[in-house]
Amino acid sequence: MDKIAVLIPCYNEEQTIAKVVSDVREALPEAVVYVYDNNSTDRTVELAKAQGAVIRYEHKQGKGNVIRRMFREIDAECYLMIDGDDTYPLNSAREMADKVLEHGADMVVGDRLSSTYFTENKRPFHNFGNSLMRAGINSLFHTDIKDIMTGYRAFSYEFVKTFPVFSKGFEIETEMTIHAVNYHMQVENVVVEYRDRPEGSVSKLNTYSDGLRVIRKMLQLYRNYRPFRFFGAFCLILVAAALLFMFPILREYLVTGLVPRFPTLIVCGFMVLAGIQSFFAGMILEVMAAKDKRDFEYRLTKVSAEKRGKKD
Repeated sequence: MDKIAVLIPCYNEEQTIAKVVSDVREALPEAVVYVYDNNSTDRTVELAKAQGAVIRYEHKQGKGNVIRRMFREIDAECYLMIDGDDTYPLNSAREMADKVLEHGADMVVGDRLSSTYFTENKRPFHNFGNSLMRAGINSLFHTDIKDIMTGYRAFSYEFVKTFPVFSKGFEIETEMTIHAVNYHMQVENVVVEYRDRPEGSVSKLNTYSDGLRVIRKMLQLYRNYRPFRFFGAFCLILVAAALLFMFPILREYLVTGLVPRFPTLIVCGFMVLAGIQSFFAGMILEVMAAKDKRDFEYRLTKVSAEKRGKKD
């Protein structure tokens, strides 16, 4: 088992990967550096290997697929994940690793948004999207994560081996964040510097399509992890709308004894029934989510024992 494993997912990063690996080896000389190539067509692998990185491959395209492979294959007391585009200086790497190794953190978030991100990043929709996701997840899940979409994180062995990766692409960071929050894992924030990509280096993130995937993932996970709130909101909307349309019909009935708009009344009745169904669906799924949390604690205990065995 490695003490510190540095994980670098890469796809066509020949302009920056050599510098990133060199900077990692300087900041964390005891770490093992793993570069996972995701079908690069340039010299990424050659340059990373020349700097002493261990090269491995994931042939299914997408960052989520790469991280699934990384987490499955590597055993370490601390995992430091960083992008291969040289946007993160490594001066915070030691602090992030120490929070896992010495303070028992399960996930350490490299917080770009509290430092230089908004001045360095030249893509205004990315800035807006990051702020929107931070506000959305913190309000929905009642937490205080400073940077939801950062690719600079540190993890414990327990986090990595209990995290089920379902995402295929860039929505993986959202999935990681919500997983840690939902299961009450210890999450810490470290303010890190950010610099924009060097000239000629191109981001693989599509602002609009990947942004929509991230929002969809957030809502999907909210439905899965907070089902009573999710379906309870539908219940309130449906019942409130039904009462709004039903009130004039009831008022007219009380005055005249007649019901002139039967179709509206029937639709309102079905809306109330749908709201009641949503309410009970949320209650049932909430019980299942509570059981999942109990089962997770058993899995976490088992993984911790497994880690102690590997260290011995």
